[in-house]
Amino acid sequence: MADAGARVELLGPVRLLEGDRVVPIGGPGVRGLLALLALRAGKVVPLEEIIDALWGHDPPATARTIVHGNVSHLRRILRQMPGGPVAEIHTSPPGYQFALAPERIDVHQARALLDRAALEPPERASELLARALALWQGPALSGVPDSVRAPELADLWLAIHGARVDADLQLGRHNELIVELSPIVRADPLAERTAGQLMRALYHGGRRAEALEMYRTVHRATLRTLGVEPGADLRWLHERVLNDDLVVREAAVPAPAVPGAPSQLPPAVPALAGREADLAWLDGLPGGVAVVSGTAGVGKSALVIWWAHRAARHFPDGVLFASLHGFDPHHAPLEPADLLAQFLLGLGVPADEVPERLNERVALYRSLIAGRRMLVLLDDVRSAEQVRPLLPPGSGSRTVVTSRSRLEGLVVSDAARLRVLGTLAADDAVRVLEELAGPGDHDLNHALARLCGYLPLALRIAGARLAVSPQWTVQDLVTELSDECTRLSALDVTGADDGVRAAFDVSFRGLPTELAHILLRLGVTPGRQIGPHLTAAVAGIPVAEARRALRTLAAQSLLTEVARDVFAPHDLVRLYLRELAQSELAPQERVAVLDQAVRYHQAASDTARRRMLRIVDPLDLTDLVPAEGLPPLRTFDEAQDWFAAEWPTLLAVLDAAYAQARYADVWRLARVAHTYRVVCPLYEEWTRLVDLGLAAAEAAEEPLGQCWMLISRCAIALTFELSLDSFADAERAVELAGELADERSSTVARIHLGSVLTLLGRYDEAIGCLLEAVAETERTGDLELRGQALNNCAETEKRAGRPVEAISHQLASLRIDRELGDDSYAVVSMNNLAELHLCVGDLDSAERYATEAVALAVTRQFELQEAILRVTLARILRARPAVPQARAEYERAIELHERMNPSRIEALRKEAAELH
Repeated sequence: MADAGARVELLGPVRLLEGDRVVPIGGPGVRGLLALLALRAGKVVPLEEIIDALWGHDPPATARTIVHGNVSHLRRILRQMPGGPVAEIHTSPPGYQFALAPERIDVHQARALLDRAALEPPERASELLARALALWQGPALSGVPDSVRAPELADLWLAIHGARVDADLQLGRHNELIVELSPIVRADPLAERTAGQLMRALYHGGRRAEALEMYRTVHRATLRTLGVEPGADLRWLHERVLNDDLVVREAAVPAPAVPGAPSQLPPAVPALAGREADLAWLDGLPGGVAVVSGTAGVGKSALVIWWAHRAARHFPDGVLFASLHGFDPHHAPLEPADLLAQFLLGLGVPADEVPERLNERVALYRSLIAGRRMLVLLDDVRSAEQVRPLLPPGSGSRTVVTSRSRLEGLVVSDAARLRVLGTLAADDAVRVLEELAGPGDHDLNHALARLCGYLPLALRIAGARLAVSPQWTVQDLVTELSDECTRLSALDVTGADDGVRAAFDVSFRGLPTELAHILLRLGVTPGRQIGPHLTAAVAGIPVAEARRALRTLAAQSLLTEVARDVFAPHDLVRLYLRELAQSELAPQERVAVLDQAVRYHQAASDTARRRMLRIVDPLDLTDLVPAEGLPPLRTFDEAQDWFAAEWPTLLAVLDAAYAQARYADVWRLARVAHTYRVVCPLYEEWTRLVDLGLAAAEAAEEPLGQCWMLISRCAIALTFELSLDSFADAERAVELAGELADERSSTVARIHLGSVLTLLGRYDEAIGCLLEAVAETERTGDLELRGQALNNCAETEKRAGRPVEAISHQLASLRIDRELGDDSYAVVSMNNLAELHLCVGDLDSAERYATEAVALAVTRQFELQEAILRVTLARILRARPAVPQARAEYERAIELHERMNPSRIEALRKEAAELH
């Protein structure tokens, strides 16, 4: 019987299991979601990638809502599973992260078995690989939408099967392999690796003529289908069989088969945590060139050297290794001529026969390695030009390059394969710490790994500090690293230039002046992410130039493109840049960067909010930045997406501006950003925004700002039905508006006062106040405010038990909403009409309004309004009665309220439990 606890199978039908029991999870969409998360267990899968994978290029308007719902559904199933370990799905912007031990997911199990087999003798390797192949129970990812693809699973099967066949060849199981491989090659004669293995089995099985005929079959197929001859490996094998000298190549597998073959690998780290997918990628590479890139300290060299020790036996002509010092603070980058001399000596050329000229060294080097099967590792490369003379000819050899730069020139001109190395998953990062310092408190070790940014170099420095200084505890180090001002200093290495700061400094000092200047200004810019428009604003350059600069910095691994046109430095790089900007930029230049960041966000936020709601305040900040300096914000969806992506940076800009006493700027930015939270309300973030804006308005002693930020705070109270202090806020707003002699501000303040009176149950006063506002808007002709006043009046009349008057006023409000094309107000009006018709017993009209409003809220991603509407629809369905449908609406409403307004959860659960 299988172990208790959750398991996931992807190598066949996608299934969730508890021990041996299959747990039903739902249809293809849910299974597809589980597969996408489990394939990258421990890593964040962005929501946009999930949507693309599930629906391709034509997702429905409700795709986000469907994914949110399916995530909630899976979470509920996982919570209800007995036993442990319990799998969890974490919300981790910009997506979701599946937390389950890799050994409980068959794909990761298979990769681990492949890795273990590479270090074992042939008999044990064959057993492990056979176990890995047994994990396949049919076509991988069965039962998910066709758009969900994982071609790497086919590559993984080929890698495991090929490795198992290699092990069986070494064990002399030739006859069994002939039976197994013959039908595979007949079905696909272009599978050259399998064809080569069958040729070896035939040859060693005493069937040399059939081995030669097998080559001719493959040769005809490749010429007919591809127009080319078979690859260098197969041609070499054919030559050996033809000359009847293949036996020598099969001898002494773990060591190089050629006497005197170079073996220049430096020592590998004792263990390599969390690089299974990267090792599988290296294993699956064909001949040619591969580039492993990534930021300083991410472990590129450690990965490649560890893999090379494991893979060396596949390169019987030897392994060449050199560090090119591309980013070494102690050495100048190695010149190609010097490196060629080093390699020629390693290949056995006497020192006095090494040519003087570069082109002659290149020619001799290529002549010596042509036709050989060698591995060439070029570590710490600075540029493509530094390594081009060193690339072996033919496909029998393999060259693996590591660099902080992506070396895109090699990808373009030499068809190099590129792998950008990321930081470690949390559990793997803790393993690195524990390898050095021993096991410790789970939570503290995870906190320490997080503060190290999951960067292997920082983790090893932290682990080494704990190992060599027993007087330091993990808690001490966590406390020290928690202070961003001292974190980099804590990760320095005493008496050496090998700390985190030094590693980043080498990358920065090698940049051209223009790029270095842009990066310094980004070091001052608040927030963790940045795009081309904000970069253009703070650097004073055109957007197109900013985009090119960001992409170049990403190619140099100083930034990462985390989403399309969204860039972020690693957390430790961010601290390094901030520290560097403090020392290298003049104070007035740092002030100018913040000024430009504030102005950009004011202009962009004001432009975006005008695409989302009717604007009632007198602020207009749209001209602070030229239109060409702003992102495209032409539609509601574009505006909403911009706010969602930019929100963390916007808050960081507000905090920085407040800290610099730029109070007038702060309240204006808070007010124009407030509109986004009206449409997409999250209580804590909205409250934080408005409280900061109100504090700034008071510090600036600006009555206009105080009035509108008090109105904003009333809007929060009304949205979440929180009466505490709201009456005082509304009264003070009315008073301030009167002092300003601003009719529009006064009307808006009076509308909010009427709504607060409603919240307090003072209905007659509220209706009187709101009807005064209606009359005022009729006098001024202000259609927008009239619609708002009518809507609020109808809500008050509904609560006061006057449904007929309420329906009349609400219909008038809905007509204005539709005339103005204002969907966010229209869904509120339709919800109110649904409730009112339910109140008078007109269930058909009630359901019609509620259904239409839900559809509109889902389309526009008005999640809080959707949550409220689904409660209304559930109550209508309960009244019919339609109990199953009502129960489904309650479940979806509760899921939404869990994120949007948790205070109502218990009441809703109780209400749903009363269904029979």
